Amino acid sequence: MFTMSKTMEKVFFVLTFIFQGSNYLSAYKYGIMHRLHHAHADTEDDPHSPKYSENLFDMMWKTKVYYTAMADPEKAGVDAKYLKDVPEWHAFDNFANHYLVRITWGVLYTLFYMQFVGDAYYLYALLPVHYLMSPVHGAIINWFAHKYGYTNFKVSDTSVNLMPIDLFMMGEGYHNNHHKWGARANFGVRWHEIDPAYQIMKLMNFVGIIKMKKPGKIQPDSKGNKKHAAA
Repeated sequence: MFTMSKTMEKVFFVLTFIFQGSNYLSAYKYGIMHRLHHAHADTEDDPHSPKYSENLFDMMWKTKVYYTAMADPEKAGVDAKYLKDVPEWHAFDNFANHYLVRITWGVLYTLFYMQFVGDAYYLYALLPVHYLMSPVHGAIINWFAHKYGYTNFKVSDTSVNLMPIDLFMMGEGYHNNHHKWGARANFGVRWHEIDPAYQIMKLMNFVGIIKMKKPGKIQPDSKGNKKHAAA
């Protein structure tokens, strides 16, 4: 969808660490997993598929095991074609993924709650979500967006669009669209499917942080079926 300089890549590694904290996900590891998910969606080789998990938590655990294995994808048997041009900063990943660093973030979150929550103890129920925000987000997409929603396109997997207006997942909930056109930056297709993340990407492209590829758009063919074409 876009490229960025190696310096800017490192900036975003650090920003990811700051904003994800205890649930930091490596762009390298998850980038490989995402490619594998698209290449093998809803098969036994899919890193996270509801079809091959007994329940949501089983899928999350399998994803965690797969994520850990991606520290050495070649040893895990991943084809070299899935490793090409994935953002890499292994030294930083090793630091950010260390269990002591994750625990430190969790302690800081807890101290923040203790300082500002006061007597509203029920709010402490949100702490586990804060500890695991990235896996929770991933689970919502990889479980529910393969089970509940509507489709715009017939695809070879179970991906669906979670909601007609997606503000909560920043456009990632248009999962059926994304599985149809995996390299398309704008996940929205229909008039009401506004992709907030795409708007941010356009701004970042405008100021030179990233360089987006030429956008594409969905056009109907002579039979009324929607097809993808270069803009």
